[in-house]
Amino acid sequence: MPRTAVVAGVGPGLGAAIARKLVSEGCRVALFARSESYLEQLAAELGENGLAVPTDLTDPDQVADAFETVRETFGSVDVLVNHASGSAWKGLQNLSVEEFQESWAVAARGGFCCSKEAVTDMLDEGGGTIIFTGATSSVRGRDGALGFSSAKFAVRGMAESMARELGPEGVHVAHVVLDGGILPPDRDVENPEEYLDPDAIAESYWQLIEQDESAWTLELDLRPHVEAF
Repeated sequence: MPRTAVVAGVGPGLGAAIARKLVSEGCRVALFARSESYLEQLAAELGENGLAVPTDLTDPDQVADAFETVRETFGSVDVLVNHASGSAWKGLQNLSVEEFQESWAVAARGGFCCSKEAVTDMLDEGGGTIIFTGATSSVRGRDGALGFSSAKFAVRGMAESMARELGPEGVHVAHVVLDGGILPPDRDVENPEEYLDPDAIAESYWQLIEQDESAWTLELDLRPHVEAF
């Protein structure tokens, strides 16, 4: 049976690359994001194995409805990629309470709600994989990005806690630190070697999904080869 995957937080960059990789490996992929027009476009590109499910990940009811749509169309969820994040790029003095809460609602609460839905299926079916997309800010707070950094720290902690809770039940939870900028899909950059290639990142995500349970990765760090470790 082909795997059913959900990519929560899909845009034209890495989210789309992950979806394309999963479909190329035979998965049926549901695409969650607010942008209905883009999701429909990408789903059409993916063909019969792509499903656009417009979803506000900050709304738990919409998340629950989205997963029900996936189950009705593709069946139980085997793979979840929690990829959503967002923030106003501001420091403490300029960041509003509402902007701070929005950062957490998208990345942390959205990832929590999606994970609760997906894990229900995975435990019933004997296992699965949940991957969280992290960033440099997951391990080192960034100046002028208080909301983003704090939410990414929360996501990393959630992934670690879930891994310890769910690993013995057959659910592989992994957190990926993307330590660098990602090549943009819509413009050229001066030094592309200084950026992470989204297709290469997607390949690493697939390797996590395929890992043998005797040697699961909890945290994977990815960075361009020109960056110092």
